[in-house]
Amino acid sequence: MNRRDFTTLSVAATFAGLLPATTHAQGGPAEGRDYVKLSQRQPTQDPKKIEVVEFFWYGCPHCHVFEPMLEAWVKKLPPDLNFRRLPVAFREVPFVLHQKLYFAIEVLGLVDSLHRKVFNAMHVERLPLNTIESIGDFVARNGVDKAKFLDVMNSFSVQTKARQAAALSAGYKIDGTPALGINGSYYTSGSLAGSNDRALAVTDYLIAQIRKGG
Repeated sequence: MNRRDFTTLSVAATFAGLLPATTHAQGGPAEGRDYVKLSQRQPTQDPKKIEVVEFFWYGCPHCHVFEPMLEAWVKKLPPDLNFRRLPVAFREVPFVLHQKLYFAIEVLGLVDSLHRKVFNAMHVERLPLNTIESIGDFVARNGVDKAKFLDVMNSFSVQTKARQAAALSAGYKIDGTPALGINGSYYTSGSLAGSNDRALAVTDYLIAQIRKGG
């Protein structure tokens, strides 16, 4: 979802599915059409591995639809790749709260059990999770200690992760979600590549180019 579009999100848009495909010429992915090469390389967590970062927002309907496809892709990644998720904050409310929600899930080791459930709560059950209380009630219903979770959400560790996510999102010049950052040097998205499944194919292409020294 583009940062300019989130304020007009409707119930219909929540179930709209993948971004519309565009027509592409025959041949491999092209810089400027299917992906962007950054003018300044961004930091990665492990210099010995190729890094892929998903930039997402829990309130984004395209991110919700993309998640099962992305999960299947991640499960097939070889050991020389490092995949991580980064929630973006296009403005303070409600983005920063949702950033803290994800990072608390990550810190507590609950990504596998809770991450998809957050998307489901927001886009299927239509629960906005836009307040601390609603988030606390949500995690409690899913068997997580509410007080402990909210303490982690407000912890220095989570605040640090949120600041780092903001810096990396700015470095990649992310203006919509979902988007994929590749090894600090490239990014692609459904809007660039034509669809979210094609964005994953473009990511595979860029990973192969990086392995070749590109």
